[in-house]
Amino acid sequence: MDAFVFPALENLKRKYFGSHPDEPIIFHRKELVNRNSPFQALRDSAVQQEFNREILSLFRKLKFVVITAVIDKLEHQQRYQVWRFDPYHYCLTILVERYVLWLKRRDVVGDVMAESRGGKADRRLKDSFERVYSRGSDFVTAEEFARCLTSTTTLLHAQKLW
Repeated sequence: MDAFVFPALENLKRKYFGSHPDEPIIFHRKELVNRNSPFQALRDSAVQQEFNREILSLFRKLKFVVITAVIDKLEHQQRYQVWRFDPYHYCLTILVERYVLWLKRRDVVGDVMAESRGGKADRRLKDSFERVYSRGSDFVTAEEFARCLTSTTTLLHAQKLW
């Protein structure tokens, strides 16, 4: 699948946004939605419609599973004023739980990889993952994490993933 996905995404990026090997274009939702650099071409509604048509067509051809978590940070902060789970780490826990449950249903194993945020944030992310892995969570035991995940630590990817 990588032999198809990567070239297809790169072709789409090149067609609409140009290309530079030293500064690869990464599809970040916020920048795409706001049509910020390097996605200014999407400010033209005709270009945006064509891009959306092409990327949705590509997604329909792919066989993949999306595991996602969404949090309203303001609501989270207001609801849990005394003690609150860091929203980023809360979502990490939810995503890893869902991923492990998905792996378990298929009787397979997998890795967890996160995009590097740099410095202290990376250390906190690794600590949070290792804590969930070793202690378990509300819905997945430590034994289930160990059985389904191939590494006791999250892999940090320095380059942006897409």
